[in-house]
Amino acid sequence: MSGTKSSDPDFAVAPAEGLALTVHALPAPALDADRRTRHGRIKMLLVLLACAAPVLASYVTYYVVRPRAQTNYGALIDPARPLPAADDLPLADLQGRAVDPASLRGQWLLVVVAGGDCDAACESALLLQRQLRETLGRERERVDKLWLVTGSQPVRPQVVQALGGTVTVLRVPDAALARWLEAAPGETLSRHLYLVDPMGRWMWRAPPEPDPAKLKRDLDRLLRASAPWDRPGR
Repeated sequence: MSGTKSSDPDFAVAPAEGLALTVHALPAPALDADRRTRHGRIKMLLVLLACAAPVLASYVTYYVVRPRAQTNYGALIDPARPLPAADDLPLADLQGRAVDPASLRGQWLLVVVAGGDCDAACESALLLQRQLRETLGRERERVDKLWLVTGSQPVRPQVVQALGGTVTVLRVPDAALARWLEAAPGETLSRHLYLVDPMGRWMWRAPPEPDPAKLKRDLDRLLRASAPWDRPGR
């Protein structure tokens, strides 16, 4: 009978030995989310550092390393000197008519300074001015030639005829010009070529007896750097 069997000690079920339930821990969702967030932030920081590296390198180079190598041939004027107003820089054409300095803005100006008698050095400077502009190729239309005549001597007609109207010739008082342009120590204004940018700022000076190829290299760099904002013509 069932009651008899259940009370029979020989029939009792012995406890199972060697059986155990192992419960494996499930990954905590919160911990995985934190790990993914942390990894995402690290990746974002690495991307930002990669993008900022060139800027940081340039700042470190400029403010810490300060390279001394000079790549320009002529002297860069720092700060550039703005074109004075008419009261401070009275200009006149060869007929004696007043010319507003502001009318010269809008083009790069390659400037020669010399007296009206225009000696051999003056003629050489005007020749270099013309040749240098021509070597610029299609960029030459962005550059005008200017001869600032100092002193009281009249300009020789032969020189004006030789220029053929390709150079703007203006008279200027020596003292007024010396308050704007400046020669290198121990030199005179007539020993240099000068470059004025389209905004009317004197910003570059060639050395005396310059190497034309090196002058052209400087001009090429300046014109290339200003191409995004400068266009030919006033």
